[in-house]
Amino acid sequence: MKTVSEWMDSCSKEQMQIYQQWFNLADSDGDGRITGNDATKFFALSNLSRPQLKQVWDIAANKRQGFLGFAEFVTAMQLVALAQAGYDLNSDILKTQIDTENIKPPVMEGTDALVAKTQSLTISGQHDVNATQLQPSTSFVSKPPVKKLPLNAVTSIIDGLKRLYVERVKPLEVTYQFNDFVSPLLTNSDFDARPMVMLLGQYSTGKTTFIKHLLRCDYPGAHIGPEPTTDRFVAVMSGPDERTIPGNTVAVDANMPFSGLTTFGGSFLSKFQCSQMPHPLLDEITFIDTPGVLSGEKQRTQRSYDFTGVISWFAAKCDLILLLFDPHKLDISDEFKRVIASLRGHDDKIRVVLNKADQVDTQQLMRVYGALMWSLGKVLNTPEVVRVYIGSFNDKPMQEGFVGPLGQELFEKEQNDLLADLVDIPRKACDSRINEFVKRARAAKMHAYIISHLKKEMPAMMGKAKTQQRLIDNLEEEFRKVQREFHLPAGDFPNVEHFREVLSGYSIDRFEKLKPKMIQAVDDMLGYEIPELLKKFRNPYD
Repeated sequence: MKTVSEWMDSCSKEQMQIYQQWFNLADSDGDGRITGNDATKFFALSNLSRPQLKQVWDIAANKRQGFLGFAEFVTAMQLVALAQAGYDLNSDILKTQIDTENIKPPVMEGTDALVAKTQSLTISGQHDVNATQLQPSTSFVSKPPVKKLPLNAVTSIIDGLKRLYVERVKPLEVTYQFNDFVSPLLTNSDFDARPMVMLLGQYSTGKTTFIKHLLRCDYPGAHIGPEPTTDRFVAVMSGPDERTIPGNTVAVDANMPFSGLTTFGGSFLSKFQCSQMPHPLLDEITFIDTPGVLSGEKQRTQRSYDFTGVISWFAAKCDLILLLFDPHKLDISDEFKRVIASLRGHDDKIRVVLNKADQVDTQQLMRVYGALMWSLGKVLNTPEVVRVYIGSFNDKPMQEGFVGPLGQELFEKEQNDLLADLVDIPRKACDSRINEFVKRARAAKMHAYIISHLKKEMPAMMGKAKTQQRLIDNLEEEFRKVQREFHLPAGDFPNVEHFREVLSGYSIDRFEKLKPKMIQAVDDMLGYEIPELLKKFRNPYD
């Protein structure tokens, strides 16, 4: 007996070859994606009921991208086999124990003839569409494996977001210098990037060890020790072989989502690197390891780059932010306060990990937990309680003399909860992209209102320098004017000090006036186009 998940992982090479042929048949555009329309046609050959096919799509397309890649297609075909064998498809099917000997390969009527026909067409070189007309219910023609998608060909939610960004949001950002004040312009790699998890904390709280614990091996360039060993930002990513890539090289690679880091200069890029290695977990998630946040006397030493600015940049890109503490480092230094403040607007991504908790006994752990919650309450400045995971995330056996059997059971439950949170990240990645895109569009609109308001306050002829200085000095009041004029929420306005600092390097008189058509285009996108995009790529069997 095996679970369905284990059975799926043991698919034979011969069956995978058959699935590849079927995938080529179903992929009507030849772009390596099975869209909803493709699925409704091809899956109908299984003769399953519509409710069963709805469940097949729901489980296989769990990333909600609006299409199936080859791996998801294989999952769908195996689910079809289970349904044909009489199993009930539900959300827990992957954990169900099954008798694998009774499961036969899926039966898709007419596929053998279709495969033979398309192969003969390929060999003979007959590419005339009229000569290869098939019946409407089985209209599949093999295409070249991959081709570049034109901009207007939207075959997934992510493709749709790319198009909407280029056509609606980017013109607004360019017009009002959003990239200089808030965030660099987005590229295709920003949309296509794997979900990211960033780890923050003081030195020796176990950030690098945490990543090693999840990977069950070292990553290239990893250093672990009681002293501050990680002196740079490290992006731990999937790659064909084990290697480290310097920051300057990473920043100019169009296939990586780090081009925006060039705004922090060469001094930062010399403290940034990418560590690549082949690993199944890294195929789903990218980890961002960070230098230890300074505390005590060390925080008087100035870094050579804008540390909190870099953290804020990564926070906008990441899907999850883990703040690591250990029982002996509960103090929150001034730099750590600034780091946590820079995460403003991303509170939903923050999780707190009390690591190395097996180093104290149960009574001390209760006191440590209370002290940590008190410290966090002062810094996070919210009435809501942040989620704190307690455990010891390393490969060493727990120190049972400290934790006892009750503590060990608690740690295991907490670690399982955190791992479940991490496992959910790839599944929720598409929703996170939509969430961040909408958040960015609203921020760009807010920025346009502020910049155009400042421009409107400038005189036509005399006294421009004096007026500019007055506007910069009284920026809080100008924000309030914008808020009242356009009925905007106060919590959405940018940090006043950061905005003032950037604004000082500009001539306000050269800014653009408000362009209502651009604002309306973004409003229409948020109100109509994005809902239509989500509707288009919902389950085709709904």
